[in-house]
Amino acid sequence: MKTTKIAGVAVGVAAAAVASYPLLWREWCQTWGATEQEAQATLPGDDLLLHPDLLTTRAITVETPPGRIWPWLVQMGSGRGGAYTYDWIENLFGLNMHSAEEILPQFQDLHLGDVLPVGEGGPKLLVEVLEVDHALVLRSDDGRWVWAFVLHEIPGGTRLISRNRIAVPDASPLLRWFNQLVMEPGSLVMEQKMLRGIKERAEWYL
Repeated sequence: MKTTKIAGVAVGVAAAAVASYPLLWREWCQTWGATEQEAQATLPGDDLLLHPDLLTTRAITVETPPGRIWPWLVQMGSGRGGAYTYDWIENLFGLNMHSAEEILPQFQDLHLGDVLPVGEGGPKLLVEVLEVDHALVLRSDDGRWVWAFVLHEIPGGTRLISRNRIAVPDASPLLRWFNQLVMEPGSLVMEQKMLRGIKERAEWYL
């Protein structure tokens, strides 16, 4: 009887969280760590997908100059430096992500038009903007996903901003509901880990 009551309470709490997400939690989820100014700012790559169905801008302060962060960004990708997030979750989907703990010289020479892979069957992310120590913008080969990393130097460190612009023009109402209530919070869990992973590496790696 007690177990049934606990289960009932858990279901009720979960239902309340889902119901309140669009009104109370969604903006926080989409702009975790970012200031209002950063969330509203025009960033490199915004013009590559003008009307996204999903827009997130997340950020973190890294206590080191942009030049210490940049090498970790350019080596990202499957079979490269990984994504600095939960590898075991990434690899459940066969993405072959193994987050590096060191700067990998063989992956530092990145150029416009290069491809950063996301698993064998995943999207191919093309380098569309490459401004050393400032902006790295990737766009999927189908044009429906633009991922920008921007470095803004501040006193004592750098603001690392990650912006995702995603279009799902053919999605059904059910899929849009699933994306909002499941995929959006899930992306925050992974991106928080990624941003913190980059921060830790850039601050401590010598």
